Amino acid sequence: MNDIITRREVIQRVTALLGGAALAGGDSLAAFTFNEAARAEVMAQGTGAFTAADIALLDEIAETILPQTSTPGAKAAKTGAFIALMVTDTYTDRAQQVFRDGLKKLDDECRSANGVTFMSASPAQRLALAEALDREQKAAMDERQGPPVSRAPIASSSNDDPAHYFRMMKELTLLGFFTSEAGMTQALRYIETPGRYDPCAPHKPGDRIWAGHA
Repeated sequence: MNDIITRREVIQRVTALLGGAALAGGDSLAAFTFNEAARAEVMAQGTGAFTAADIALLDEIAETILPQTSTPGAKAAKTGAFIALMVTDTYTDRAQQVFRDGLKKLDDECRSANGVTFMSASPAQRLALAEALDREQKAAMDERQGPPVSRAPIASSSNDDPAHYFRMMKELTLLGFFTSEAGMTQALRYIETPGRYDPCAPHKPGDRIWAGHA
């Protein structure tokens, strides 16, 4: 029996174990841990249609969304590499194209607004662009889906059209960071499983929430 399985099969199996719950984007995308060695390899070599330069750009976009504060930011967790791998391995061809076109559009809009690429823009210029795109994606998704309701983040709308590219970027940034070692152990509180069930664990104001287990 062949014990070798692809990353896509791993994701599909994890999805089944989680009852189909997913934190973000693609047809068969579930939260999973992308270890630091894998992130570093993808950053150095690129993956799929994403080059090392694309991944560096994704890192800076992710850092703008989740910047370093008293805890590491998305760039420290190599979130750009995670995003590139997840888009390549789990998104439909159509969604991948929307995402990649969006990456170019984001850079073009930064040039139009500031006269420089996103990589050369100042933190304030990057933040202003990200805020404008966030308003744009929210308006687009609200118009497509109707009145806001309680729902999990998605990569596709109810009519199977890919989500706005910046929504994908935001969702994958959150997923990539909070399933990374830095996100789980420094932004969240983490206890290695197996552990014990404690329904009344003390939680003081200001305490970080507990990390989940994918």
